Amino acid sequence: MCVSQREWWIHVGLICVPLAAVYLHIPPPQLSASLQKWHSAGKVFTFRGSQIFYRDSYGALGSSDVVLLLHGFPTSSFDWNKIWDPLLQRFHRVIAMDFLGFGFSDKPRPHRYSIFEQASMVEALVSHLGLSSHRLNLVSHDYGDTVALELLYRSDQNRTGHLKLNSLCLSNGGIFPETHHPRLLQTLLKDSSFLAPILTRLTNYLLFHEGIREVFGPYTQPTDAEYWDMWTGLRYNDGNLVLDSILQYINQRLKHRERWVGALTSTMVPLHMIYGPLDPVNPHPQFIRLYQQLVHRSTVTILDKHISHYPQLEDPTGFLNAYFNFIHSF
Repeated sequence: MCVSQREWWIHVGLICVPLAAVYLHIPPPQLSASLQKWHSAGKVFTFRGSQIFYRDSYGALGSSDVVLLLHGFPTSSFDWNKIWDPLLQRFHRVIAMDFLGFGFSDKPRPHRYSIFEQASMVEALVSHLGLSSHRLNLVSHDYGDTVALELLYRSDQNRTGHLKLNSLCLSNGGIFPETHHPRLLQTLLKDSSFLAPILTRLTNYLLFHEGIREVFGPYTQPTDAEYWDMWTGLRYNDGNLVLDSILQYINQRLKHRERWVGALTSTMVPLHMIYGPLDPVNPHPQFIRLYQQLVHRSTVTILDKHISHYPQLEDPTGFLNAYFNFIHSF
């Protein structure tokens, strides 16, 4: 065999061996001590036949206030871990869940994931916890912002089973399709029925790391352990295999823009936006200018210029200060 043929076969092998390994189910990584602690502190409830992970912690004794946290894509309720304890010092109860298809919750496939279903799941959890008549404070991020807007719409329309909202604080969510810039892999996964099943199986730690790195600021990057915890949460229950289905939320935002942006612009619920301005997904100043132009009743906090798409992780102190100032303002 000539040298050129040998090199060709070597290259084919270098490509095919990892591909074969990927298709031969690679087990997910083990939970770190911090993720194991988060998991152990949680519970599950059943929603439409699926097990949903949630945390419900009791904090401040002199308060009856409850805050409910809605995480973003593609991560989980663990996104709130850096502000969990400080929130417990202010609120009577702090609650978060992993959406269906995320984190420690079930990840059914095939399944038509939708923002509407996630909102119904939140309502079911609130009912499960006996809080249906309680006025809740919502804090949301990214994907969670759109779920929050559907909950806001249902509340303002007085829909059966709706939440009673005391306040809503959004953060860095692509609530306006016209200023939202999804990553290339997200676009490929949501729009390519042919490539998506292959790409979901080829999603690996290096690709994931690169995608997450792009949406954190240069001085606020996760540690290696934090990157690994995010990846572990995604891989739990083969979450990489449902990414394409979940990403249909981007198309849903466009289809239902009038419903969700309309709820935001017309509500009387106190609103706040905490914004990391270095966000490449919702870039500055286009996003925040449009927000302030359309949502007149909302207050806004723009964090330090180095903070990007994950403000609660990149600047937890700044995030908390902005949120507490908002809560104390009404």
